[in-house]
Amino acid sequence: MTIAAEGAKADIAKPMHGLGSGVFGMALPFHGDAYRVVYAVQLAEEIWVIHAFPKKSTRAVKTPKREIDLIKDRLKRLKEMLR
Repeated sequence: MTIAAEGAKADIAKPMHGLGSGVFGMALPFHGDAYRVVYAVQLAEEIWVIHAFPKKSTRAVKTPKREIDLIKDRLKRLKEMLR
């Protein structure tokens, strides 16, 4: 996240397609597990962590629909709040 705060994109950050420009996801290891972190960088010129959740699969598997729906809802509410 430090790299994003400095205006760059980390090599491990990937665009979250279908969620709008400036929304990225990355998998991060933590205590032997992996977590997916989704963040937005183009909202009020700040970085907002939208969602973080345990990554169940060790292979590249599509993010579950329930997680995508939650991310979309949080993005919508955040954009409304920042207006």
